[in-house]
Amino acid sequence: MSAAYMPPMPNSDLISRWLASFPELSELEEELRSDLLASTQFNRLRGGDIAYRQGQHCHAYVMCIEGQTRVFKTSESGREILLYQVGPGETCVLTTSCLMAGSAFPAESTAETDVLLAALPASAFHRLMGASPRFRKFVLDNYGDLLSSLIMLVDEVAFASLDLRLARRLLAEANEQGVVAKTHQQLALDLGSVREVISRYLAEWERMGWVHASRGSIEVRNRSALAVYGGEDAT
Repeated sequence: MSAAYMPPMPNSDLISRWLASFPELSELEEELRSDLLASTQFNRLRGGDIAYRQGQHCHAYVMCIEGQTRVFKTSESGREILLYQVGPGETCVLTTSCLMAGSAFPAESTAETDVLLAALPASAFHRLMGASPRFRKFVLDNYGDLLSSLIMLVDEVAFASLDLRLARRLLAEANEQGVVAKTHQQLALDLGSVREVISRYLAEWERMGWVHASRGSIEVRNRSALAVYGGEDAT
């Protein structure tokens, strides 16, 4: 993990919150569950902190309890593209892959918000993978689900145009009030594009009444139109 992590802060409240986010871990064999509880550390990241740098060795299996991190790739020209985000109750597929393969982290990961994480050291991770069928199933089930999301990203990048991807991103990022708390530049980074192109699409959709752009955010005003445009279920 990055040096941005604060010192470990284990206590019963953090353990309760962690197991509530990952209830499958409560079903581990009793003696191995004790090993898991004794080995896991709790750490916090502030928004903007670096979780992993590209090429860094993965020292722990990471489980997100609260907040959100973003995992992305940067090209030689400085262009970024979002690979996936890790939110509460989720793990990081690339960290899992690195731990299982003994390889370096192939992307970058930063905290989008303040984040609380449970980190299981690599030594304990490998020990539990070998000794606990239930822990192994938990890890592989999470890994499979997240790997599927990466395959979907490859499909989108390869076969969907930027405007369709932007429409889908706005729908995915909008909160209950329909607000996407991102700038045009942040959306461009997520989609591997540039701000000017994103702004052009948003301006066109604003004229059509689908969205309303404010400083630092975009309000989705017609979810159905965006869903149809993006080829998704309007419901």
